[in-house]
Amino acid sequence: MQIDLPAILNHEGKTEEYSVPMELDIIRTGRESFPVLEKEPVKVTVTHRGNQVLEIAAETDVEVGIPCARCLETVMVSFHISSHMDADMKISDGEREAVSEEGGCIAEKHLDVDQLVHNEILTDWPIQVLCREDCKGICPSCGANRNQTSCGCDTAVPDPRMAAISDIFSKFKEV
Repeated sequence: MQIDLPAILNHEGKTEEYSVPMELDIIRTGRESFPVLEKEPVKVTVTHRGNQVLEIAAETDVEVGIPCARCLETVMVSFHISSHMDADMKISDGEREAVSEEGGCIAEKHLDVDQLVHNEILTDWPIQVLCREDCKGICPSCGANRNQTSCGCDTAVPDPRMAAISDIFSKFKEV
């Protein structure tokens, strides 16, 4: 959703408040995409502080489905977005992007609210998501989710210092 900024730029001291429906359905991080499972309207406040400088505040709540790092089950991760920034509208879009943190959410005097929310979610993105602290993960042999079933595969991890001896035994194994 786009908010037109020229009407605010014409009046110093003017404040506009918006409740914008978020159209964002997917969060992209590099090559991966994650579904937005729940979203609230974005409350945006834009204030013209003078000298063509806008103060932009945005707030919303979003839930994104991210796979568990161990078992790959989808976990609902909540993000509370509370963003505050200043945008100098006297400079060009390229210069503004280079010197400020809004990261391309303002172009040609339009505020892209979805891009703003996307940038804030990426800033708060967790390093690792687990469905629970004691998640057992996936069996490396058969691929079964060990939280749901016991697969019976050998889970013993051989000591790497004994690799040479185990090679000897495997070569001379009698049938």
